[in-house]
Parts: sequence; C-alpha cells; structure tokens
Amino acid sequence: MPLIDKPLEELKTYQGTNPKPADFDAYWEKALAELDKTAPNPEYIPAKFQAKGVKCYDTYFTGVNGARVYAKCLIPDHKEGEKLPAVLHFHGYSGASGGWSDYLGYALSGFVVYAMDARGQGGKSEDVGGVCGNTLHGHIIRGLENDDPQKLLFRDIFLDTAQLARLAMDMDCVDETRVGAFGGSQGGALTIACASLEPRIKKAAPQYPFLCDYKRVWDMDLDINAYAELKEFFRHTDPRHEREDEWFTKLGYIDLQYLAPRIKAEIKMATGLMDNVCPPSTQFAAYNKMTCKKSQVIYPDFGHEGLPGWGEITYEFMAEML
Repeated sequence: MPLIDKPLEELKTYQGTNPKPADFDAYWEKALAELDKTAPNPEYIPAKFQAKGVKCYDTYFTGVNGARVYAKCLIPDHKEGEKLPAVLHFHGYSGASGGWSDYLGYALSGFVVYAMDARGQGGKSEDVGGVCGNTLHGHIIRGLENDDPQKLLFRDIFLDTAQLARLAMDMDCVDETRVGAFGGSQGGALTIACASLEPRIKKAAPQYPFLCDYKRVWDMDLDINAYAELKEFFRHTDPRHEREDEWFTKLGYIDLQYLAPRIKAEIKMATGLMDNVCPPSTQFAAYNKMTCKKSQVIYPDFGHEGLPGWGEITYEFMAEML
C-alpha cells in the first residue's frame, strides 16, 4: 500500500522529534496547583431539549484564569443513592459539543455524560482573551511569544478537561472509579490530556489525536489544514527561522507525547495510516510513550475521516464500566 509516513514497523518504535522542555514536569505541576485553587462553581441549567429517561442540563463551570466553560450534561434517571459510570466527550478543532441526541445512546445505557466546548471555538465556552465569541484562529500558537509559557492557551484548555473530570467525579450520582473519556482529532488530544492530568480516569479512547510532535508535522511539510498556523507564525514572527529551536521547545509544553506517560487509564486508540492532517508518526509518538494498559486499532487505508466501526468499538470499550 502507499505510504504518507514511516512504515508501520518503524511507527511502532518511533519516539518523536519535537524537543521536550527541561522543566516540563515542573511546568505541569505548577499548572495543576493552579487548578487545585480554582473552584469550579458549577451551574446546572435545565436545557430546552429533554428526552424520556434522561435529564439534560446546560452546564457552566470555572476554569483557570476565571473562564466560564460550557458543557452539556445528561443524567439518566436513577434511584436515590445509586452510583453511575460517566463518560466525557471532547470535540474536534474549531467545533463544539454537537447535538443533545448525539449522546442519548450513552445516557440511556446508564452513563452520566458530559460534552465540553473548548474555549473560543464553535461552542459556548469563554475565551478570556478580552473579546466575546469565536477566537479560534491561532489557538496552537496563542501565547507562544509570551515570556511565560504558562500563557499558552492550550495549557488552559488541557486543564479544563481535568476540571471537567473532577466535576463529574464529585457528582453524588457518579462513581468516581468508573469515568471514561473519548473524542477525535482535537477531541482525541483532549482525551489524552484529560487522562494525563486526572489519574482517576479509568478508560480513554482517543481517535487520531491532534497536538502531538509539532516538529514532525513541520518536517513532513504538513503545516497545513489544522496545523497551518505554524507556517503562518514563522512567516510573520521568525521568517528566517533564527529561533526555530526555541519555538518548538516552547510548544513542547503542550505536546501530548510528553504528558502521555502520566496516564493510568486503559487506552484504546484509533489511527489511520493515511492521515495527512495528524500524521501517524505524531500519534505514535504519544502512544509509544504510554506505559499504561493500551491497545491500538489500525485503519491502513483511512485518513482523517470517519473510521468504520470505531463508534461501536468505543461504546463497547466504555460499556465495560456499566
């Protein structure tokens, strides 16, 4: 078959290209300490959409830097005192949490469901950058020119996933030992971030995760589509690449291959070997660093697109918690 990346046997041992900051672990411990001091102050508002057997809520909680973050919440009818499993869903880059009906299958099976909107993208979550509404363009590079790497926007979005997990686990009706996460592309990235930053996540199913091994994307000349802002950043900020190593090292703080070893959840990950949006090698850079129980589902002829049967595989994987 044709290849757009390394042969599969090489992918299985690939360890990534993007440099790792020397203080990476201290960076994330500081970030988590900030999250620990951030009270979520959740607000549950009955949604206009309701369905038999499920209560639906528009939910808002506070993330780091004071942003109010939105998530859909679906709670199945249950007995008083009953503890239910929960799943968290994360959406793709530029998108939003989707429709309520997208999650009814999980809710009617007995899962509490949360589906989060990433800050400043297509949904209702607040980007506290000083304006209202969509601020999508340039999220990967947002904060890259700040002296303090804690200003990287995806640092805050990653922390939002952990805050959401904590919120779910603190619910009276949720069994904190049975919480899973899933999503595709950016949603796959946020699934890895969530499982990395909240060690109580039990199961995680990332599909072709984004935000891994930025230098590899650059070297493959795939700084297009979802990664196009990398090229734009260099063209405007460092046209002769005089500080290239510095920029990629700073991006290493939000490179999920380096958060992946923290994961304690069981992982089931899907990768299409013809993916020219999130190249397979970038995904393997993260997968190969995971030391948890893990398995990978390979689609040799598929790219960054719908993967036949993956929805059912994900559901069956999560249903083991029922």
